Amino acid sequence: MTEPPPSLLETVATLPLRPGVYRFLGEQERVLYVGKAKALKKRVASYFQNRATQPLRIQAMLQLARTIEVTVTTTENEALILEANLIKRFRPPYNVLLKDDKSHPYLHLSTQHPYPRLVLLRTPPRPGVTEVTPDTPAGSASQGQWFGPFPSVSALRETVKWLQGLFPIRHCEDAQFQHRQRPCLNYQIKRCSGPCCGRISVEQYAALVRDIGLFLEGKSTLLLERLQQAMWQAAENRAFEEAARLRDRIQAISLVQDQRRINLAENSYLDVVSLAGDERGYAVQLFCVRNGINWGNTCFFPENGAGRTPEEVLEAFLAQYYAPQEGQPVATPPAEIVVNLALGQRHWLAAALSGLRGSPVRIHKPTGGEKQRLLNMATLNAEQALQRRQQSRATFDRLVGELATVLALPHPLRRIEAYDVSHFQGTHPVGSLVVFGPDGWQKKGYRHFNLQDPDLLDDTARMARMLARRLAKWASPRHSPATDPPDTPDLADWPDLILLDGGRGQLHAALAVAQECAIAGLSFCAIAKGANQDDGQERLFLPHVPEPIVLPAHSPVLFLLQRIRDEAHRFAIGLHRDQRGQAQVRSVLDRIPGIGPQRKRLLLRHFGSVKALREADVATLLTVTGVSAGLAQKIVQFFQEEP
Repeated sequence: MTEPPPSLLETVATLPLRPGVYRFLGEQERVLYVGKAKALKKRVASYFQNRATQPLRIQAMLQLARTIEVTVTTTENEALILEANLIKRFRPPYNVLLKDDKSHPYLHLSTQHPYPRLVLLRTPPRPGVTEVTPDTPAGSASQGQWFGPFPSVSALRETVKWLQGLFPIRHCEDAQFQHRQRPCLNYQIKRCSGPCCGRISVEQYAALVRDIGLFLEGKSTLLLERLQQAMWQAAENRAFEEAARLRDRIQAISLVQDQRRINLAENSYLDVVSLAGDERGYAVQLFCVRNGINWGNTCFFPENGAGRTPEEVLEAFLAQYYAPQEGQPVATPPAEIVVNLALGQRHWLAAALSGLRGSPVRIHKPTGGEKQRLLNMATLNAEQALQRRQQSRATFDRLVGELATVLALPHPLRRIEAYDVSHFQGTHPVGSLVVFGPDGWQKKGYRHFNLQDPDLLDDTARMARMLARRLAKWASPRHSPATDPPDTPDLADWPDLILLDGGRGQLHAALAVAQECAIAGLSFCAIAKGANQDDGQERLFLPHVPEPIVLPAHSPVLFLLQRIRDEAHRFAIGLHRDQRGQAQVRSVLDRIPGIGPQRKRLLLRHFGSVKALREADVATLLTVTGVSAGLAQKIVQFFQEEP
């Protein structure tokens, strides 16, 4: 074990005995580890005491560390939140990482519009906009009502679907709403009340919005009482169709309540968080209970949990999940968080989250009752999710092991990158990069490449250009996948195999690019369909292998390669279709400076076609509203100079 650089020990000697956050930095100031401390000097100094007894991950981190940076905070709670934010920002390789760092979904009811719309948004409320919680009075949000955050987008989309069936408010966006002249299909199937065409009054629509607000706020008892009163009133007035409609809505709301409500009070507002794990990994299941209704659940798989206790992993998860995203407003944590482990830092976490919420947050492990039943259900879901993930990883390991054998690769495959080129008869060419690994598709690694260069005459040249742009970041003499260990943090996204959609020409182009970039140790394989372009007859081209490899049509390894290739093709053709679609609606007028969408619309409406506009003189152009003398001269000059 090598001794730490003297600069590290010198830094430790100057640290204060105050709360804060420390960061171990490696080569080129890469953040290796982020930690918090109640007393910075004591905590950081502990890493260098009895180093032989430190966990292996800490020993490995100290071997790579070159400098230490600290940020002193006013309180311990600020240190905990700052630590979570820095982990999200830098994703240090020696911290427990929350893999899913997307923003959480919200429901937004745009009550400032005459005909509000319920929509799912990932953007949280802006500062100053009140978020609807059990402590928030209805209608207090000046920019509409916000409900959330919620854990699962898929569950929330399903919720919006049946909410629109119960309360037929509009689906369409404002632009469609303003220009619609007749009701859409949703009106015909009774999933919209047709406000765009005056099929419902503002007062009647406001009653719908009030009802949906009561339901989302958990005031179902009050809502049902109001609807029953309205139903009997309609019956007394002999408005039997209206009474029947209200009766059906009451029955539907009661049915939804029975299906989704749990045996908790209507004002129950809590999260149930359960961790399951073993030496191979961890899974965290989160149930979201809002106003006594289960709003769905989701599962997370924290990374870098090896060598840590379950309590440490769960504490890291809670801190990162509830910490605000950088550059975004604070998402209000629930007043109660139920966990399945006794956490040593429970009070510290609760104090930090209470500061975010503005009121007390309780983190506890129940000992019985309905909350214990919910926790047991969450634990069971976490265990099953972890089991499915481990089975999936075992299947991946088996398949990539067979693939490595088929391709005669000297190292195991953990990251496969696939490249494809898409165009239509040479127009709008684009390229794609997709990444496949032990956890499936790694969407963060996906990339698109614009290849609209007249010098690129064919797919081989386009593939070479795409790879040159990708491999340029690795054209450095410091590292090489052939010599450096695979777990070196700087090489975390090295591809173990580059799969090319094409034949021997694409393969030779890729090898030439790697040689030009002076990168050794990369493995390449090109996959091409057979003579009839049929699946099952693919040929695999490898460097320095004269004949292509043809796998059996029902080979699981071939299915894996086909799946990866097809994903690269799907991702490429998506961008190609977008560009081609934009080109089809693009007008020659878009190339004239000073003409935007509105002026273009006025000119085409006045002249009827570009051909008639091309023949117009300055005097005729000046008769169009919004066209000045200077712009008219530009238009005439443009068409005169047009080839």
